[in-house]
Amino acid sequence: MKNIFSYISFLIIIAVQAQIDKSYHPGLQTPVEGYKGSKENMQNIQPLLDALKPGDTLKLTPGFYYGPGYIRTPNVTIDGQGKATVSGRSLKSVLYVEANDVTIKNLHIIESGDSPDRIDCAIKLKKANGFIVKNNKIEETLFGIDVFWSEGGLIKHNDITSISRKPKGLKGDAIRFWYSKHNLVQENYWHQVRDMVVWYSSDNQFVGNYGDGNRYSIHFMYSHNNQISHNHFSNSSVGIFLMYSEKTIMNNNLIENSQGVTGMCLGMKETSSNQIIDNKFLYSARGIYIDVSPFVPWKTNTISGNEIAFCNTAIEFLKDQEGNVFSENMFHDNLTQVFIQGGGTANRNKWINNYWGDYAGYDKDGDNIGDFPYRIYEYHARLWRFNKNIKYFYGTPILSILDYLEKLAPFSKPQFVLKDPKPIFNLEEFKKKRQRDWQPVEKE
Repeated sequence: MKNIFSYISFLIIIAVQAQIDKSYHPGLQTPVEGYKGSKENMQNIQPLLDALKPGDTLKLTPGFYYGPGYIRTPNVTIDGQGKATVSGRSLKSVLYVEANDVTIKNLHIIESGDSPDRIDCAIKLKKANGFIVKNNKIEETLFGIDVFWSEGGLIKHNDITSISRKPKGLKGDAIRFWYSKHNLVQENYWHQVRDMVVWYSSDNQFVGNYGDGNRYSIHFMYSHNNQISHNHFSNSSVGIFLMYSEKTIMNNNLIENSQGVTGMCLGMKETSSNQIIDNKFLYSARGIYIDVSPFVPWKTNTISGNEIAFCNTAIEFLKDQEGNVFSENMFHDNLTQVFIQGGGTANRNKWINNYWGDYAGYDKDGDNIGDFPYRIYEYHARLWRFNKNIKYFYGTPILSILDYLEKLAPFSKPQFVLKDPKPIFNLEEFKKKRQRDWQPVEKE
C-alpha cells in the first residue's frame, strides 16, 4: 500500500512540474460571441471595406455580414467588437487581405468553402506585411489563417477550429505559412484541425500556444531558424515534426499524449543544427523519433535538459545514426529507453550526464554522478526486430523472464546500444540544480 501511495504522489509531482509557463494564456483574450440573431438581414461586408481609407478603423455593429470580403486598403483596422459574425456562405475564403498593415480583431468568422485546392480559409493574407490578426474566433472554415509571402505579422489570441463534419485527415490547417518570415504566433488555441504547417518560412516565432486533438501540432518543412517556445501540445498524432529544417530552437514546450502506436512528441527527419532544450515529452508511444538527423554530419543536433517519461520508447532511431549530443536529459518510466529500428548502435552519438531511471549504480562520493557508466544492451528487444507482432506481449511475465535470463546467462551475444560515462544519480537534486543554472536560449 505504501508503494501505491508513493507512486500516486510521484505522478502528482510530475503533473505539477509539467505545466507550461503560467504567464501565457492561449485562446481568446476577450469574449467573441458573434451575432446571436437572425441571418435574414445579412449585410454585404464589401461596400464597408471599399469605403475605408488608410488609417481608418471599421467598427462593425452587432450583426451578420457576408463575404467574401477583400481588403485592399493599407493601414486599416477591422474590429468586430466581439458581436459581429462574418460568413463566407460556404463559397470560398471569407476575408482576403491584399494590403500592408491591416488589423483584423474581435471577429467571429465562419463558413468558408471546403476546397483544399483553393485553400479556402477564414483569413487569407497574400503579400500583406505588418498584419495583425488578434482575438478572433474562427470555426466551420476549412483552413484558419493562410499566410502567403507575408512578413512582420502577428497572430495572437485566436481560437481556431476546422469544419466539424469532416474527418481529421480532410480538415484544413489551423495556420499555414508559405514563404513567410519574421512573424510571431503567440497564445493561440487550435483544436480539431488537421495540422499547423510552416513551409519554406524562416525566422518565425511560435510562443505560448496550445494545440489539442490535431494530427500534427506543428509541421515544419524547409523552414530554418524558427523558435518554438512555451507551447503545450496534447492529444495529437505528432507534436512537432522538423523536416529538412535547420537551426530550430525548441525550448520549454510540453508535449504529451501523442496518439496511436506511431505517435511521437518530436520527429526529426534530415534536419541539422537544432537545439532541443528543456522540453517535456510525456505519455506517448515515442518521445523523440530521429530519421537521418543530423542530415549534415558536422551540423550537430543538441538535445539537452529534456524530460522524457512514461513513453513506450524514449528515443527511437531509424538507423545507426551519429552526430547528436544528448546531455542532461531525464529518461524515466519508459518501457524502452533507446531503440534502433534498423539495428546497430546509438553510441556514435554523444551521451553524457543524463539521468536514467533504470540505472543500477551508486554514488559513493555524493557528487550526483554515478560511480560507473550507464550502459544499454539489447536483449529480448531484438525479437521484434524480426517480428513486430511479438511486441504485443511486451511487459508480460514470459518476456520479463526471458529478458532476466538473457541478462543472467546470455545464450546469445546482446547488442550494445550506448554508454553514458557520467550518468546523473539523483533526479530531484539534478532538477533543482538545472533550474537554478538554466538561462533562456537566445536566438542566433
